Amino acid sequence: IGTYVEPIPKLADGEGRLHARFIQTGSTTGRMASANPNLQNIPISSDKGRALRDAFLTSPGFKLCAFDYSQIELRIAAFLSKDQKLIEIFKSGEDVHTSVAAEVFNVSKEKVDKEMRRQAKVINFGILYGMGVSALQINLGTDRKMAQEFYNAYFQKFEGLAKYLDEVKEEANKTGFTETFFGRRRYFEGIKSSIPFIRASAERMAINAPIQGTSADIIKVAMNRVDQWVGSKGLDKKVYLILQIHDELIYEIADEEVGRVVPEIKNIMQDVLSLDQTLGVPIIVNSAVGQDWGHLE
Repeated sequence: IGTYVEPIPKLADGEGRLHARFIQTGSTTGRMASANPNLQNIPISSDKGRALRDAFLTSPGFKLCAFDYSQIELRIAAFLSKDQKLIEIFKSGEDVHTSVAAEVFNVSKEKVDKEMRRQAKVINFGILYGMGVSALQINLGTDRKMAQEFYNAYFQKFEGLAKYLDEVKEEANKTGFTETFFGRRRYFEGIKSSIPFIRASAERMAINAPIQGTSADIIKVAMNRVDQWVGSKGLDKKVYLILQIHDELIYEIADEEVGRVVPEIKNIMQDVLSLDQTLGVPIIVNSAVGQDWGHLE
């Protein structure tokens, strides 16, 4: 109530519109930030949180259309690391968490149960953020021995990814920075610190920086290209970009244009990098349309 329900309506203009401020340099990874109000942190995981989204409506004659990159950071990790197993999983269109679970637990995909998939999902995303065995143990809800076994099995199966993450850490230690796919650098002051926990924290951030940074670059390029397309088709008064939430773009699109514009925006977003550049890993965008933010299908 104190964070959303009471303050946000007071920030609306005379027409009930919110005009958040978007900050290009709002985060060290290259992601945009949002303020007054922060529309990037409207909850989605709880029922009460989701109910807040019902309050965000379109203008009459328009639909809200959301486009989000599917598992973009894992896909980026696959082609940046050139890990053949991970690349093949995405090329074949399999569910990445099920496929990873099958590899790590050494069972067929059909034998992967819900709990195995959940654990694989934890490690998939955890590894991208430099998660060590202790953090993995907490997130998996297992004992340390099992977490260590899981960790070891993961890196034995995905040795290309393991090698890549080590190389990123080494390079950051040597140069003091990392680079995204597009060559944008992020510097790490703490990487040479004599204080172990500061150095370890910088190393964890360095591991993730090229992956999350590349994702941030991709969505900014996509925003620009969609904008150019909208202008070239004379749709400036029919298609409005109203929100960017990290891997997701939300547009307000005139009812009569939804059928034509939605597939076009999807294609533009998916084609920011060619299949040659991604070593065959497809970049996939999901879309959903509705009258309010809480009911998009």
